[in-house]
Amino acid sequence: MTLSQDQARAFAQLTLPNLTRRWPFKLDQVLGGQEDLVAPAELHPVFHGSFDWHSCVHGYWQVLRLARMFPEMPEARDIRVLADAMLVPGKIAGEIARFDRPDGRGAHRPYGWAWLLALHDEAARHDAPWAAALEPLAARLAEMMADYLDRLTYPIVTGTHGNSAFAMLLAFDWAQSRDPDLVARIRERALEWFGGRTAHCGWEPGGDEFLSPALTVALLMGRVLDPAAYAAWFANFLPRAAHEEPAPLFVPVRVSDRTDGKIAHLDGLNLSRAWCWQGVGAALGEPGRFAEVAERHVAASLPHIGDDYMGSHWLASFALLALTGGTAFARR
Repeated sequence: MTLSQDQARAFAQLTLPNLTRRWPFKLDQVLGGQEDLVAPAELHPVFHGSFDWHSCVHGYWQVLRLARMFPEMPEARDIRVLADAMLVPGKIAGEIARFDRPDGRGAHRPYGWAWLLALHDEAARHDAPWAAALEPLAARLAEMMADYLDRLTYPIVTGTHGNSAFAMLLAFDWAQSRDPDLVARIRERALEWFGGRTAHCGWEPGGDEFLSPALTVALLMGRVLDPAAYAAWFANFLPRAAHEEPAPLFVPVRVSDRTDGKIAHLDGLNLSRAWCWQGVGAALGEPGRFAEVAERHVAASLPHIGDDYMGSHWLASFALLALTGGTAFARR
């Protein structure tokens, strides 16, 4: 699976208008009083498009990555113009202020935090001031992530926004060259929570999941273990993977109604599974091992990412992950 410039342009054309589309918008907010009733753009000076905060964050990650991969495509100029206007210190200060509110410690946790770190990492790969503007927000959320992991007794293994492994995975990749303490904390928690898990046979997929609880764990463990230890861990975790069992992990899910925002999550599950399977194969030293499985999942959902706004406001980011390999931070 490869990403062509035509596909990159289609993704950019799908996502760019959504980044500044203010309505509809789904807030993650606890109202402390009538004074908290403000428009989303007042609460979030940058990330007030794409239906919700986290989708807007990874929408920016997506378009910046596309502009870096295909700098000559016509949409790259529009992406840079938007980033120049929005990823500036004054607006980012307003985003930081959101987390100073009484409910800030739980806002967008942990999925949105992790994607903000991915966005910061992508911005740092451009010859532009965007990463410097984002850095105070990234530092704040990394600190909050470390505190959260310290306080969290048990991992969250659902396939939705609370998923611990997915957030730890993105945070781990961001922290590798920036925050050794966070790297150590994530590795410690991953080994504590998932190191002894064997013979996975969990009940998935759930009806509104966009992440696989099993495969996000498998991808995370591929980051924190050395190759030999990971091969042994994976052989115990999914001992019948060579026989494509448990079968539900290998069969693309069916999406019955793409106008339903929750059911539409399942297209994201197909795409994120493809991303995970590729990353797992790479971590095992066998990049092509699960390529056919990944291709089946991409084929099931890629043609539908623009079918309805319930998917089109976010699915291109997951499609980009699926088409560019097993990490949110391409190091090509």
